[in-house]
Amino acid sequence: MGKVQAAANQFQNSAEDLALGSLLPPVPPRPPASVCNLQRMGAAFPTRLSFMRILLRRMSAEDWHLECGLLDLDDDGFGTAVYTAYLPERAYSLIAFANPLADEDRTDRVIASAWDAAFALFDGIPSSEDIDRLRSQVPLQEAGRFEATDLVISRANRSLRLFEYVCSCLSRGEQPEACRLNEVGYLMRTTAVYGNGKFGISDRSRIAPRQETRNSFQAEMLAVFLIRQFTFDQLDHIASRRGPGRAVALDPTLKRSLGIGNATGLGMAPFVVSHPELLNHWFAARETAIARVRSMADIAPKEIDRALALLARALQHVSEWQTGDEDYQERNRRLLRDLGLLKTWLEQVDLERCATRLWDVLFRFGEETLGLDAQELLGALLMEIYPEVTKGIDAMFHAQETRNIRMTETVGATLKQLNAQYGWTDRFDFSLASENAHFWYVSENKLEPRFGRRAEEPGADREMPVAIARDMSAFRRTLSESDPQQSLMTFLHQHPEFRHLARRAQALEDHPYGEIQDNLISGNCSPLDILRFKLACFGAAKFDPKSSLWTRITMFQGAPLMDELGESWADDWWLSVAPQSA
Repeated sequence: MGKVQAAANQFQNSAEDLALGSLLPPVPPRPPASVCNLQRMGAAFPTRLSFMRILLRRMSAEDWHLECGLLDLDDDGFGTAVYTAYLPERAYSLIAFANPLADEDRTDRVIASAWDAAFALFDGIPSSEDIDRLRSQVPLQEAGRFEATDLVISRANRSLRLFEYVCSCLSRGEQPEACRLNEVGYLMRTTAVYGNGKFGISDRSRIAPRQETRNSFQAEMLAVFLIRQFTFDQLDHIASRRGPGRAVALDPTLKRSLGIGNATGLGMAPFVVSHPELLNHWFAARETAIARVRSMADIAPKEIDRALALLARALQHVSEWQTGDEDYQERNRRLLRDLGLLKTWLEQVDLERCATRLWDVLFRFGEETLGLDAQELLGALLMEIYPEVTKGIDAMFHAQETRNIRMTETVGATLKQLNAQYGWTDRFDFSLASENAHFWYVSENKLEPRFGRRAEEPGADREMPVAIARDMSAFRRTLSESDPQQSLMTFLHQHPEFRHLARRAQALEDHPYGEIQDNLISGNCSPLDILRFKLACFGAAKFDPKSSLWTRITMFQGAPLMDELGESWADDWWLSVAPQSA
């Protein structure tokens, strides 16, 4: 537990700052063996540390000014729009290009070559020449040519039936039914949001030193937030042209209930393997915040009331969660039953007779009684009660990732360290075909990660270095068969295939949450577990798997609108629910 606590310490403020009110030692964060596995990652929920929430809190705290500087659309909503976020020191602009799209060309698949709209997040305020250049390139997406000012590119399709239904209502001067909106949850869904130098856009290093883009995926989240605003403005514009004199704008309450959909496949899964220091921070921050709440004493009745209010919201959220996946349907039925148990527990708790640390007692009750989905939701709920528990943590979602190998270490010392770090790989017998059933590779056509079956598909000779458990097991075995007094430098000259693993292991000595402690090539590995974890870190909700390899989600659902960021309630949109009326 020592290294786990040390990893958490970089995020910790003092107990006095958090007013824990207890002389007992703080509850330690959950250990990596408990949380860094596929099953629990696949039960993740968004928290107040999600990247969307972090971005909007910064926008509010720094009083960013957001405006639509251009909305040049024809009667059908096709044309160009520009949205600019003015920061204290600079500006960022989303440029949107809406184009006609035949129904037969509308698809979520990555192989698509045309979309209802394409977008670019521009570093600064674009000139007319910049807009003209991007108008010719952005709709091409991967086939386009971009410059250093182009930070993010994206594309999206309308949710055609819902968009048309809402637009028809508004053009008649009527508001749509809230329940109809909730069936989908968005008017438009993105099929890709590319950043970090992908396809020739600006490299991450160009904006990494800036405070507003230093944290994980902040530029991408800003792009999606502004795309959401564009969908509302495009909708209101089309409705006004269809029903001049009688059309109405979509009610703000209904707008807040809509997010941006997203169709996400394997493209983001290997990222968490190739950025282990960052993965460590994502885990450590969340576990630190949960441990802070569990360490609190002297819980007041109003805090119980807040927990019950959040629990009621969670119950409604899960009840409204639409998915066609039978496994998720059953999981959500179990989740609703478990949330009912939590509700009963909280309603019957006797503060005077309960243990000093009420939330720790509740959390341990959850671990003993509830399913993984409810356990993870409970952790997120506890964080939501106390905004102060994330103080200082939400500025730590970045990593240097500069790795050098200490070549002077001996083989024996290296093996000892690896046995301590990667002893969990002993759970897997890689002589079995079932533990080597899959391989990860990059498609030649779209340069996107894919998940292949080793015995059935070609390409295993070009697999990506994702099988950390297998490769670290082989590294340890080869070290154990070598002279323990030999230097690591000599060993790696003889076995250069292990060089990247030596570098990785040394970099993660003080990052205990940096590895997914599971076999990512086994026959029962589900990439959806990785996708859900990363998307929950983004702040996504309402996962709707469409296969074992991709899922639909909703982003920014329930979030404040562009002109509402300064409102006192603007950060209170965890697990959004449908409005009861407009």
